[in-house]
Amino acid sequence: MADPASYRPASGQIPTVPGVYRFRDEYGRVIYVGKAKNLRNRLNSYFQNVHALAPKTYAMVHTAASVEWTVVASELESLQLEYTWIKEYKPRFNIMFRDDKSYPYLAVSLKDRFPRAQVMRGEKKKGVRYFGPYSQAWAIRETLDALLRVFPVRTCSAGIFNRAERSGRPCLLGYIDKCSAPCVGNISREDHMQLAEDLCRFMGGGAEKFIAELTQQMKDAAANFDFEKAAVLRDDIGALQKAFERNAVVLSESVDADLFAFEADELETAVQVFFVRGGRIRGQRGWIVEKVEDTADEGLVEQLLLQVYGEVAATAGAGSAAEQREQSQHDIPRSIIVPTLPENHREIEEWLSGIRGSKVSIAVAQRGEKAALMQTVHENAKQSLTLHKSRRAGDLTTRSASLVELQEALDIEDPLLRIECYDISHVQGTNVVASMVVFEDGLPKKSDYRKFSITGDAARDDTSSMYDVIYRRFRRHLADQQQRSEHQPRSGEVDATSATEKEPTKFAYPPNLVLVDGGQPQVNAASTALADLGITDVHVAGIAKRLEEIWLPEDDFPIILPRTSDALFLVQRIRDEAHRFAITFHRTKRGKAMVKSALDGIAGLGPSKREALIKHFGSLKVLAQASPEELKEVNGIGPAMAEKIAEHFVHQQDPSAGHLELDGTGETSEIPEGGFNPVTGELLEEASTT
Repeated sequence: MADPASYRPASGQIPTVPGVYRFRDEYGRVIYVGKAKNLRNRLNSYFQNVHALAPKTYAMVHTAASVEWTVVASELESLQLEYTWIKEYKPRFNIMFRDDKSYPYLAVSLKDRFPRAQVMRGEKKKGVRYFGPYSQAWAIRETLDALLRVFPVRTCSAGIFNRAERSGRPCLLGYIDKCSAPCVGNISREDHMQLAEDLCRFMGGGAEKFIAELTQQMKDAAANFDFEKAAVLRDDIGALQKAFERNAVVLSESVDADLFAFEADELETAVQVFFVRGGRIRGQRGWIVEKVEDTADEGLVEQLLLQVYGEVAATAGAGSAAEQREQSQHDIPRSIIVPTLPENHREIEEWLSGIRGSKVSIAVAQRGEKAALMQTVHENAKQSLTLHKSRRAGDLTTRSASLVELQEALDIEDPLLRIECYDISHVQGTNVVASMVVFEDGLPKKSDYRKFSITGDAARDDTSSMYDVIYRRFRRHLADQQQRSEHQPRSGEVDATSATEKEPTKFAYPPNLVLVDGGQPQVNAASTALADLGITDVHVAGIAKRLEEIWLPEDDFPIILPRTSDALFLVQRIRDEAHRFAITFHRTKRGKAMVKSALDGIAGLGPSKREALIKHFGSLKVLAQASPEELKEVNGIGPAMAEKIAEHFVHQQDPSAGHLELDGTGETSEIPEGGFNPVTGELLEEASTT
């Protein structure tokens, strides 16, 4: 651990104005971001009496190697800059709210030519309207199924849509009137867009108005003796009411509010929020946050509001300003109810009002129906924490035991905080690729995964490929280390715009253990690569598939872990993840290579246009069957080039099944026994890995 006195800035150098500060570790990573009304007072509090700090704050200042700050004009600016940097760097010592489970949303992709409605999980994307989240996936699927009777928007994937468009026949939903079938021209693009917008309006809080409009239309149709239309409208109203009544009425119809509550123990806090629109609960979401430092409830609420509503600003939808404002007003209500007010709630209200485009208030419910609902939200948070603690006990115990057991089995002194695993993938020595997966604290860190393409002499066998990959990865590590030592950030004031220039790359972080998929030859190759680079503090081990034994460099006999060992299960899981990642990359590269080879004989078709064709159609089979009109939809492909490409594939097709010219020379190539079928694009034989 570093001594905080070694990088403590002189008190007189720190300004007394508002600002944002960042602590960095020895590798240059940002490990903590904070803001302050008075930078001098706030930063001095970290160094004056370090032994009086909370345990995790003590760990943070001893992990850091430097501190830097940026002066801003106001507290509102410091609020926005702090959120931006927390979102960008994801510092390990900041309060980070993570979902306690994966929540489904109803998403409508208004950015598409023909918008699609679907149930989605994961990160939000620009140009997509989201409604929810919902606690049960089946509930939103049933709701969507009921709404499709009235709003028959497209729900199929791009592949199904394109296939129906080419064949001229809609899918089953088109035949049963659950889809307006824009794929075959049964509805215009403008009318289909209007359907999607009506669906968004209904889900966004306009249900009562929409049902009232349909009710009036039904009465008018009955008055005009158009009983067939009236019967259809009656059924539509019933479907909408069925979908609408799934949401419980908890407040008056004019209330739009988000209600937050939390329950905490010594280590973590469970947060729950109910999204109330039009007096009904339209969604629910939960988070689990680790207590990084001794943060008061006010600070916890502040960080929660920044994260939840900062996502709204980051994922503002495409379209007109009015459409974006409508999305923001749905995501940010007029009223936000919290357990306790943050100190700077006025600045947060100003920030949220700017995003929403109208007044937003933050308050604490004292009495009445909102206070009663807050009790329900708090009870949900309490139950969520109880469930998480029971899961956490088993998960943490198992992971800690497996890491300690593996550390002891390999006789490694340092804890295995970071493990990197490498795997080589190829088909009979062609298209050789490698994967690198990263596990930190026994969990995958997918943002650090890397892929390698291997060519030349390095691709002649598995050991040469392994040596090449390890050598390239750690040569990059040494280069980053050298560059970092030459431009080591020092404590002091920095410009906000220069922050990203100093952030080190992912390769700058060395692992405690390099795990390779293979036996002693692969292990020795990896060890030799590290030795040639002069690296002696990284341990190497390999796992062989045959008996699942662990090999160490230069050892004559492997380490045999018990079949019920937690350490063996961990190593197998890491190895399998590396294998999966390598196979996925190999399939992608191999498929693109075959599509590119099929396009080699087309004059005037450059690399950028080839990439555009590959990205648009996805496979050689689809591309070969595309019409000139479909080819012209690709960016950069004009009418003349589209005709040339279509004619090329017509001439290349051979009447005998299983042949396709790939080089444009007039000679046909047999379908290979392994890899992809170049005609269908289907996988014939699994790629081999070490």
